[in-house]
Amino acid sequence: MGKQEDFVLRSLEERDVRFVRLWFTDVLGSLKSVAVAPAELEGAFAEGIGFDGSAIEGFARVFESDMLAKPDPSTFQILPWRGDGPSTARMFCDIEMPDGSPSYADPRYVLKRTLGKAADRGFTFYTHPEIEFYLFKSVPEAGDEPVPVDRSGYFDHTAQSKGADFRREAITMLESMGISVEFSHHEAGPGQQEIDLRYADALTTADNIMTFRTVIREVALGQGIWASFMPKPFTTHPGSGMHTHVSLFEGDQNAFYEAGAQYQLSQTGRQFIAGVLRHAREISVVTNQWVNSYKRMMFGGEAPSYICWGHNNRSAMVRVPMYKPNKGQSTRVELRTIDAACNPYLAYAAVLAAGMKGIEEGYELPREAEDDVWSLTERERTALGIEPLPKNLNEAITIAETSELLAETLGEQVFDFFLRNKRVEWDEYRGQVSAFERDRMLPVI
Repeated sequence: MGKQEDFVLRSLEERDVRFVRLWFTDVLGSLKSVAVAPAELEGAFAEGIGFDGSAIEGFARVFESDMLAKPDPSTFQILPWRGDGPSTARMFCDIEMPDGSPSYADPRYVLKRTLGKAADRGFTFYTHPEIEFYLFKSVPEAGDEPVPVDRSGYFDHTAQSKGADFRREAITMLESMGISVEFSHHEAGPGQQEIDLRYADALTTADNIMTFRTVIREVALGQGIWASFMPKPFTTHPGSGMHTHVSLFEGDQNAFYEAGAQYQLSQTGRQFIAGVLRHAREISVVTNQWVNSYKRMMFGGEAPSYICWGHNNRSAMVRVPMYKPNKGQSTRVELRTIDAACNPYLAYAAVLAAGMKGIEEGYELPREAEDDVWSLTERERTALGIEPLPKNLNEAITIAETSELLAETLGEQVFDFFLRNKRVEWDEYRGQVSAFERDRMLPVI
C-alpha cells in the first residue's frame, strides 16, 4: 500500500468519514457513484469494487459485463455539502477489467492514454476552463420556458443579487475541495453565471469539471433554485460555453512561448493551433456532443461558427490572448468551441490529439482572421479559406465517422458506442414536432 492510500485511510478516522463515494463517468459524461464503507476501502485500493459494466452507458456488452472501479487516492476529498455530522468523502476511479487491465471504455483512461502519448514527446498539457451556466427559479416543467433568477447582464453588480450569493457559496465549497477558482462574475444572459477554474494539468481539470458540475447543482438545490449547463436554453439569450485556455509545457518551460516571435507564440504553439483547426470538424462531435450544442454556435457572439484563429479576435474559433510582458509562462491559446455540457475527458483528449497531430506533422498555420468573421459575407469567408464548423449534430456525426484521428484517440469501443448513441439522439430529435412548427403552421395551413 502506497503513501497516498495510507493518507486516505488515516484521514477516514481523523475526519470521521462514514461513507466514501467512488466516482467515475460513463461514455457520455454522466457522473456515476457507488458508496462504500471505510472498512471496505483497503480492499478497494487493492482489488477494486466490482460492478455490472453492461448497465453503464457504453461500458460493456452483456457477455463481458464484470468490471472493477479502482479508486485513485490522489483525488480524495471530503464532500462539504453533507452537513456537520459524520463526513462523506469521494474519490475518482479508474475502471479496470477483471484481469486488472484498463477498460478501453473508461473516458478517464482515454484522456490518460492521450496524455501519455504527449508525455512520451516530453509535453504536459495544461487547461484552464471558463465555465458558464444558467440559474433558474425552479426546475422547468415540460414545454415551459425556464425562468432565470435575475435580469442582470455581463459583469453587473446588483444589490442583494441571487447570483452573487450563489457564486460566493459555490466558490467557498469548491475551494474547500481543493479546486482553485480564478474569477467569477455574472454573464451576459439573465441568470447566467461564469466561474473560471485555475489552470491545472488536463486530467486534474477534467476531474475538477465533473466535481464542479456536481457542486453547482448541490448549491443551487440548497438555495431552492436550479442550475443548468445546457448549451443554449434560450432562443434570444447567449448560450453557455466552456472556453478553455490550453498550453503545453516541456518540464518547467512553456512550449508555446518564444521571445520575439509574433504574439510571442512559438513554432510549437503555431503547429498546435494548426492541428486543432485542421481537425476541428472531426472532433466537433466530442467538444459539442448534444443536439442543442449547435444552437449555441449558430448566431455568433461569443460562440464560433467558423474555423479560424485570431489575436484577441473573439469571433475566431481559436484566440491567442494578448501577451503580458515578462510573463512568458502564461502564453496560451483559447479554444472557444467547447461547451459546458461535454464529457471533459473525451473533449480534452480530442483537442490534445488534434494539436499533437499538428506538431508531429508540422502543419502550417493558416492566415490569421483579423476581421469579425460573422460580419464577412460567405464569399469573403471562402476567399479567405475559412471553413464552417458543422451546423448540426448530424453533420458532426457524419464527419466524425470517417475520422482516423478521432477513432484512434477514443479507441474502437468508445468511438463506436459514442457515435451510435449520437445517431440515435439525432434521429429522435428530427422526429420531434416543435412549438415553432405548430405556431407557424396550425394557424395558416
